[in-house]
Formats: sequence, C-alpha cells, structure tokens
Amino acid sequence: MNETLKTLQERRSVRRYTNQQVEESALNAILEAGTWAPSGMGTQASVLVAVQDPETIALMSRLNAQIMGQDGTDPFYGAPTVVVVLADGENPNWLKDGSLVMGNLMNAAASLGIGSCWINRATELFDLPEGRELLAKWGLPATMRGVGNCILGYADGPAPAPKPRKPGRILRV
Repeated sequence: MNETLKTLQERRSVRRYTNQQVEESALNAILEAGTWAPSGMGTQASVLVAVQDPETIALMSRLNAQIMGQDGTDPFYGAPTVVVVLADGENPNWLKDGSLVMGNLMNAAASLGIGSCWINRATELFDLPEGRELLAKWGLPATMRGVGNCILGYADGPAPAPKPRKPGRILRV
C-alpha cells in the first residue's frame, strides 16, 4: 500500500504522552508540512505557533479546561508540545484553511511516529482576554482566530484500535 494512504489509515488521536520533548528535526518537519496545506485562493493566512514552554502550555490548558467546564483537568493530556493553529479572521476561509493545516500537522506527525490530537476550543480561548494577551505577546494581530491546538509528543502506550468505518459514507452518483 502507498505510504501516504497507510499513514492516513493508521493515524490515531493520542491522549497519553511521555514527558520526552519532540525532537527538533521532527518538529520542524511537522511544522513545514502544516505550511503546505491548501488555502483558499492561495492566501496562506494561517499561522502556526509551536509552544514548548511548560508555563504557557499550563495556562492554555487551564483556560481550555475552564471553557469546557472541567476545571482541574488537562485537556492537553500532558503533551510536551502544542502547535496552536491560528488564521486571520478577516479571511472568509479562515476556519477551513486552518483546518487543513491541522490535518497536515497530524498526518505528518503520524508519518514520523509522533502522537498527536486535535484539541478543540482554540477559537474560544483566543477570544478571551488572556488569549488576546498571548496573541500580542507572540506579535500577532488581534484579527487572528484560533482554529485548533495540535498537541504533539511520544505516545505513552499503544495506539488505540481503529473504529470500524461506518457503511454508507461513500455515494457514487
């Protein structure tokens, strides 16, 4: 089977990580893959912020937990790296374009043996005053909207088994 198709079939969301940081060369390859995602009219309006600072990750995790009403939990599952995908909210395709970036990140990570998971609530997080402060700290404009948080790290345990594919999802007309 083609390696790309194999990666697409075998990639799973990882929700348990070791504390080992993602190797720099692997992180760079994953981030580069994110920049090659398609974008409407080729605008490339998405920005990727690779966060490895434990204090910033802890802040984002705490805010994310508050947004989902589960204070005291870690929605980032202890992952040592969080890639925040943002896109210019003034671009009508911001969410679609950023979603394609998220897909590229997760598939690239899987191809390199690195676990990943899309963590929701980035839109809400970066609409908060604390999220706006992070944007400013990172030198990004206030028009940026959160698309998703792609957590990355080495899986602590085996990948979950795939769920069977639901029938009737492909129609030929």
